[in-house]
Amino acid sequence: MGYTKDDLKKLVDELTKQRDELKVKLHLAKAEGRDEWEKLETKWEEVKGKMKTMGEEAGEAADSVTAAAGLLADEIKKGYERIKNAF
Repeated sequence: MGYTKDDLKKLVDELTKQRDELKVKLHLAKAEGRDEWEKLETKWEEVKGKMKTMGEEAGEAADSVTAAAGLLADEIKKGYERIKNAF
């Protein structure tokens, strides 16, 4: 397709606008991803602690710790998926 000078200028203007909007969205996505990551890291440390406790506990206490660790692990998995989908 042949472009006139005006057509090309309009196209470049549109692309510039889209580019600027995408840069802002990417920047925000990175910030949101970092915030989500920090929250998940705290939960990750909790899971690791509960995993250690599971090895030390017995009986009902171990079942309770296992259930709590499972819930945290599910939250972390969902959070990782949210971060992945943001990019």
